[in-house]
Amino acid sequence: MDFAGIPVVLVTGLPLIREVLTHTGQNFMNRPVSPIRERAFGKNGLIMSSGQIWKEQRRFTLTTLKNFGLGKKSLEERIQEEAHHLAEVIAEENGQPFNPHFKINNAVSNIICSIIFGERFDYEDGQFQELLSLLDEVAHLEASPVCQIYTIFPGTMKFLPGPHQTLFRDWDKLKAFVSHMIESHRRDWNPDVMRDFIDAYLKEMAQHPDKTTSSFDEENLICSTLDLFFAGTETTSTTLRWGLLYMVLYPEVQEKVHAEIDRVIGQGQQPSLANRESMPYTNAVIHEVLRMGNIIPLNAPREMAVDTSFGGYHLPKGTIVLTNLTALHRDPTEWASPDTFNPEHFLENGQFKKRESFLPFSVGKRVCLGEQLARSELFIFFTSLLQKFTFKPPKDKKLSLKVRMGITLSPQSFCIHAIPRI
Repeated sequence: MDFAGIPVVLVTGLPLIREVLTHTGQNFMNRPVSPIRERAFGKNGLIMSSGQIWKEQRRFTLTTLKNFGLGKKSLEERIQEEAHHLAEVIAEENGQPFNPHFKINNAVSNIICSIIFGERFDYEDGQFQELLSLLDEVAHLEASPVCQIYTIFPGTMKFLPGPHQTLFRDWDKLKAFVSHMIESHRRDWNPDVMRDFIDAYLKEMAQHPDKTTSSFDEENLICSTLDLFFAGTETTSTTLRWGLLYMVLYPEVQEKVHAEIDRVIGQGQQPSLANRESMPYTNAVIHEVLRMGNIIPLNAPREMAVDTSFGGYHLPKGTIVLTNLTALHRDPTEWASPDTFNPEHFLENGQFKKRESFLPFSVGKRVCLGEQLARSELFIFFTSLLQKFTFKPPKDKKLSLKVRMGITLSPQSFCIHAIPRI
């Protein structure tokens, strides 16, 4: 197919998808930068950069995330602490119907904030609330029809009013916030004491003063920080909201999760990653939420760096390649009941079963760099909430699985009851 004069190829089926995503050459590594992204980020940051910039930024970020606790007990304790805060604010609803959207956003966002900014924010913090609503708005607006038209006619659209102008204003406000955080870090920066991602980046910039040979500059610091803030908030938060919605719609599944939590953890201690091994059913439920929630249906796009022969076709340089994760996660030859929420897809003889046709975090060199963090958060947050509450639908309202379109596919706004479990 063709979009705005650019050839687009949709790759379907596990063998070809794996070949695209794990291809070791540079042919498939690049990201296409749409006019909207060009206006907001240029070719900077982690998610949409390519070539040397991407290599340098990703390598640095992976190392820095590890240094600040990724895969370590300290980060797990931070997630447990945040899960405790989240359970407390949900308990304050006293079993009355409430919308879990921003409460979950607050909690999830605080984990990535503690890594990049060195602090968590109070749920009542007005500035934090504004940031989260800006993030939510950009995630929704970027997929809107008017913003898609901007991609085709950027020269004309930039002079016209509309949602695209709101989107640019939102990104500018988010960048200004990050810029402000960087300035406050600079004021009391000590190269011998690394508090967070921004400190580590400032040190890297100091070690690479020649901007002609290095991508470590102010703009990449802002864009990489914003990429981490956005991706570290939006994706996990959206998945958890899908998780609560599925628990409300499938009470028999929720009961089984409750039974496993009571048997393995009880009410006296906080869930930890060490429990995951002994909780195959809960683990299977979280994986099934990822499969059915399908929040990034066509994965992040790739762009051909050079003319390439692939799958018997000639793909000219500049072709955009989309990998069809939706078809993969709903393939009737792979899944017993592909269109139904069924945790048994990830179970075999009562044990958790990994599935090759399950790639919600992608795979290969551009695999989601926050996968380990996201998996830890999903398990601890989900299990902590189900340990404390039974989630039920409001009496007068029928909940649906209708999707809200955006950069990620999220559930439409919904309210639920959280009944404390005694």
